[in-house]
Amino acid sequence: MKPFLVAIFLVSIVCAAPAHAMHISEGILPFNWALFWYLVMIPFLALGIRKLRSSAKEEISFKPLVGLITAVVFVISCMPIPVPTAGTCSHPCGTAISAILLGPWISVVVAAVALLIQALFLSHGGITTLGANVMSMGIMGSFAGYFVFRLLRGMRLNLGVSGFFAGVIADWVTYASTSAELAAGIRGTTPFFTLFWQILLSFVPTQLPLGILEGAITSGMIVLLYKKRPDLLVSMRVIKAEEVEA
Repeated sequence: MKPFLVAIFLVSIVCAAPAHAMHISEGILPFNWALFWYLVMIPFLALGIRKLRSSAKEEISFKPLVGLITAVVFVISCMPIPVPTAGTCSHPCGTAISAILLGPWISVVVAAVALLIQALFLSHGGITTLGANVMSMGIMGSFAGYFVFRLLRGMRLNLGVSGFFAGVIADWVTYASTSAELAAGIRGTTPFFTLFWQILLSFVPTQLPLGILEGAITSGMIVLLYKKRPDLLVSMRVIKAEEVEA
């Protein structure tokens, strides 16, 4: 976990300026909705921890790898662009990378750890809204990115293209989920879908290009690993051994 701790230290220094609202801010969601998202998150997190422990028993180097990828997700998701009309920020997420490399269940754990550290030390998100933030970024983002990647690989598209669209879709699904969570929690007498579309559209100017950027980052990291350490991709079942160039 040393790379993760170093990342926390560096980001803490860089982000020492006054913080903007990041993820869904503390206190925005009423108690019943905050509790609801915690209850939805817990089974995913529990199964992710179980899979992490099982994989760590099979491969001694697995936990350090998870720590390194957690640091990557932590840093990527610490780039806030304020969206004042939505009470939150736009930012890349990084969960497509963790889902592709580790699987979506363990990616939920990675996102939960990254979001918890950000809430505790960087005032990004909050403890009461942690369940909702993990739901949108960790669960929806991870599973969307993972299944898009697997679908495109099944269609025989190359790693770069598959990784790009996985990153884009994971990012955009995260923000569609965040919009739904905010609309459900703060709508008052406003119809749900009316507020949902208002919030979602408020994200478009920033999140549309950021999603494309995240696709490029995801694609670049997967392709780089393929060129430098294809054995890691084989061991993590991202590619098959016969796909490695001689």
